Amino acid sequence: MALKKSVTPAIEDAGESLSFADLITRLSSVSVDERRQAALALGQYPEAVLPLCRILPAESDRAVRDAALGSLRRLGGVEVAQHLADFLRSDDPMLRNGVIEVLQEMPDATASLVETLLRDVDPDVRIFTVNILESLKHPGVEGWLISVVEQDMHCNVVATAIDLLGEVGSPHALASLESAANRFADDPFIRFAVDMAKARIRQE
Repeated sequence: MALKKSVTPAIEDAGESLSFADLITRLSSVSVDERRQAALALGQYPEAVLPLCRILPAESDRAVRDAALGSLRRLGGVEVAQHLADFLRSDDPMLRNGVIEVLQEMPDATASLVETLLRDVDPDVRIFTVNILESLKHPGVEGWLISVVEQDMHCNVVATAIDLLGEVGSPHALASLESAANRFADDPFIRFAVDMAKARIRQE
């Protein structure tokens, strides 16, 4: 049986017992190792959500950023999901991808934000939200995707949802897929994507 990696040794790497205030100070250290250790250790403190989120945009070292994201994943909850969702607007693809992975691993907290994110005025945010749904283990995923293909007006958002419905959808989604093809009748790619998705669903 494979052994599950424990976070405890990483937290102990922080060395001497530091106070919460000391760990916050170390987040600004010039030492990458001190910043990484502090980010890991702060995963024990619910009040560390904001400080950990604040370092994400400016942190240049991937190990420190990953440590902060790992701690935020351990802390979990709606507050963490809300702050992380703001980074879906980031121009930094590595940060966005890291945030998407954490949100995918927090299904209940993320689920509370999905409908709002799918109504965002920025189509890129809506596309990234569909990307989150790809691995979100939540019973609402198919319903959210169906709402996108039935209602969203942006062809790229709809195409992304169609592709994912082809992977996770049930026969319940077939009529909605056809409606998307009709809504974008002048777009041959949407017609192609719908036909592919319907074929995959029928093969299941």
